[in-house]
Amino acid sequence: MHDKFLFDGPEDAPVTILLAHGAGAPMDSASMEATAKALAAAGFRVARFEFGYMASRRTSGVRKPPPRAEKLNPEYIAAVSELGATGPLIIGGKSMGGRVASMIADDLHSTGKVAGLVCLGYPFHPPGKPDQLRTKHLAGLMTPALICQGTRDEFGTREEVQDYSLSHKIELLWLEDGDHDLKPRKSVSGFTPADHLKTLATAVTEWTGRLTL
Repeated sequence: MHDKFLFDGPEDAPVTILLAHGAGAPMDSASMEATAKALAAAGFRVARFEFGYMASRRTSGVRKPPPRAEKLNPEYIAAVSELGATGPLIIGGKSMGGRVASMIADDLHSTGKVAGLVCLGYPFHPPGKPDQLRTKHLAGLMTPALICQGTRDEFGTREEVQDYSLSHKIELLWLEDGDHDLKPRKSVSGFTPADHLKTLATAVTEWTGRLTL
């Protein structure tokens, strides 16, 4: 840990990826840890940070609920500034963290501060509430984006998402039988979590290769 960030990958990597956590688990959760390691192994510099409500749990021991996602926008913008990446920066995160990043992406992209957006298990809607969509801002998104989603994610399955109005700037990587943590059931799909993480890292590498950095 360095100040508020947790780093993986080479310090001189050509591209840095800044990731925020989901609503209920910290930046060093098993899912975040495994994803960061996979991206680092692919040659990215990965930085993780926590929003204030999550960081306070470590010191107080009190499990505060997260605020509304948009209330966290200033904290993510501050993290980008504090990180001070010198090369191309991709922002994103797990679930809610990716959602927050998606809400600030266009402002940062238009001023050249970020090159793209990566969302890991985007929360298109709350589980069991497919009519409560969180996609309005995604229809006009101008930042190049890659959303990595499990086909059976209860926050947005492949069947549901195919009918959404999403910006042409958004690419989707579907991971077969993956849940909200992108984990498949090997007995059903034949894939392991490690398989999907490798596929994800390869896809992010290929996607960043197509960006104007």
